[in-house]
Amino acid sequence: MNERIEDHVISYRVMNVKEAELIAQIDRSEYIEKVYRIEEGSIQEIQAGHECVAWDSHHLEELKARYREQLHGGGFAYGAYDGTTLAGFGVLGYKFRGQDLNQLQVDLMYVSRAYRRQGIGRTIMNELKREAIRRGAAYLYVSSTETQSAVQFYTHCGSRLTAEVDEELYQLEPEDIHMVIKL
Repeated sequence: MNERIEDHVISYRVMNVKEAELIAQIDRSEYIEKVYRIEEGSIQEIQAGHECVAWDSHHLEELKARYREQLHGGGFAYGAYDGTTLAGFGVLGYKFRGQDLNQLQVDLMYVSRAYRRQGIGRTIMNELKREAIRRGAAYLYVSSTETQSAVQFYTHCGSRLTAEVDEELYQLEPEDIHMVIKL
């Protein structure tokens, strides 16, 4: 699939495990105006006002390892490309989660700063949803960073706070906002 965005032709396709190295092309930086916290079952907004910088080498290697682990386990990755440059990507985990084992996790989701707010993230999410349905999931499980931009993105994609927080994912990232998207 291809689409024209401004002066760029963005192509979309399934990614393979070897493309983990391309994650280094993603500019995850952003100005974070607000963050969210869960207090007594509801989202509370907190002023942040700081710049989130690009990945350091340690964090980048961790992300590449997560990407590889998910794909080696049977997960699915979908990317957006501007020529040969990775503009954004999402990874659907392979492990079914939830009490009814009917949820698949959106494990990684990033769009480079220069490509945000152009529909790329939504296109990637729609493909992750299609793949999750194809695999038999009823929900996507999202453990979102607490930033306003991330939470609002997932909310616009149909997510809501989950009543059943996945304990394993919570332990990995307790500040995250845990949500589900009904498929």
